[in-house]
Amino acid sequence: MAEHQQGSMDIRVQEKTFAGFIRFVTYATVAIVIFLVFLALANG
Repeated sequence: MAEHQQGSMDIRVQEKTFAGFIRFVTYATVAIVIFLVFLALANG
C-alpha cells in the first residue's frame, strides 16, 4: 500500500463544485427572501 502524503491530491474539481454549490445556495436564499417579501406585500 502506498504512503499517503497530505496535500498531494488535486482538489480543483472539488473546489469548483463547492463554489458552485455556495453560489446556488446564495441565489436560492435571495430568491426565497424576495418571494416571501412579495407574499407579505401582496397579502397586505
